[in-house]
Amino acid sequence: MSSRSTAADKTFRVFDPHQVLLLPPSLDDWLPEGHLARFVADLVDEVLDLSPVLADYTEKRGYPPYDPRLMVRLLIYGYTTGVRSSRAIERKCADDVAFRFLAADQAPDFRSIARFRRRHLDALSDLFTQSLQLATKLGMVKMGRVALDGTKLEANASKHKAMSYSRLVDKEEQVEAEIADLEAMAAALLADTEASDTAEDQIFGVDGKDTDLPAELDRREKRLARMQAARAQIEAEATEKARVHAEEKERRRQQRAHAFDEQAVTEAGQKAAAKARPKPKSQANFTDPDSRIMKNSDGAYIQAYNAQAVVDEAHQVITAADVTCNASDALNYTTMLDQSAQNTGRHPKQALVDAGYCSETNLEAARDRQLTCGTDTFMATGRLGHDEQVPPAPRGRIHKDARRLPQPPQDLPPRRDSRHRRPGQLIQPGSPATSRALPAGHRADRPPPEPHTGPAGEPPRPIRRSQERSRLLVTDPRS
Repeated sequence: MSSRSTAADKTFRVFDPHQVLLLPPSLDDWLPEGHLARFVADLVDEVLDLSPVLADYTEKRGYPPYDPRLMVRLLIYGYTTGVRSSRAIERKCADDVAFRFLAADQAPDFRSIARFRRRHLDALSDLFTQSLQLATKLGMVKMGRVALDGTKLEANASKHKAMSYSRLVDKEEQVEAEIADLEAMAAALLADTEASDTAEDQIFGVDGKDTDLPAELDRREKRLARMQAARAQIEAEATEKARVHAEEKERRRQQRAHAFDEQAVTEAGQKAAAKARPKPKSQANFTDPDSRIMKNSDGAYIQAYNAQAVVDEAHQVITAADVTCNASDALNYTTMLDQSAQNTGRHPKQALVDAGYCSETNLEAARDRQLTCGTDTFMATGRLGHDEQVPPAPRGRIHKDARRLPQPPQDLPPRRDSRHRRPGQLIQPGSPATSRALPAGHRADRPPPEPHTGPAGEPPRPIRRSQERSRLLVTDPRS
């Protein structure tokens, strides 16, 4: 009884949910100053150039569409806050104050949002470059050190819908034989149209129709068409891969011989493409032909894409991004760094990449990039185990009677370098950075070190870590 009297005596602030406002509410009162939605609104209205989007509207007839500024606001803020679904954005326009602020209290349906994005996909991708240029002008992109990494994005397709090339060939022959049998049966039935209803009932059943068989035939023909398209895709990819490999091989041969003949390069590619044959285990997916079966960070095989990103160290600004169907990261080293330089207008001083990018081609490209662009690439050449510890480097002076061996030692311990732990820190969605790396392209003008041995009867003496560190080329003796 006393608690009720105490509550009744307490004065609370006025709360009347049914209070009618004398004046309509102002959108500026909905969000606090400094809110991200206010920044997105100013960015779209004052900075970004939407002329490529507006230029697509050439038809004056029809119902007026939503203002492109409204749609771009919603898409940028939604993607920034992790809301990517068109249906989720539609719900946010009714439930979320920030979305209602950006949409000026309008509520476009999810179909309008999806169609706008699909219609202006190329123009919207250009907004990324504009935003990057703005960040560069604001001093947020230093291009002193960047990190390149990749991550597997699961595709909207099941890996069980994929079929290998060898099985495609066998299945295609089987389906063709089934279609031939069905066509022969259909032809026999059509030729026997004058037969009695009793005979038709025995074939189709009492309630069956003569359209049942053509429907089955149509289903198998569509299945055969999908299989033939998948087979053609695998063959085209094998042909293109063989052509590119042969052209690169011919260019390297001409470079060693100091001769340049582009016609010979083209002929080598055409010759290899004509002889190319897909591997029996090459696969294509019926649901999403562009996706590939890839191994994710958990060790599981999924139908996925490989997303790549280059991130500037200063403020975590993404300077380049792409999605590929290459399971290996090694094929994206040159293209991603070139895209980053094109977007920002300059090459970074240092580039950090993990062991997934380590290959002979990339090691040579890293050396050339250091000479032509001034970019020092720190490329990991291997990985350490989860509980593996790095032994201390051997110390001591090299023996005065040490002699050279023809091969480098195979037991050089891996080396930790804080710079090579950076990619995993800079690019959170990607795989963890490896901890064992060497500066690619560094000291490329010096020959690789060779181990020394002591006088006869003494075991070989390893090179000191400081000398091995300063003289070692981009290749790893253990690779």
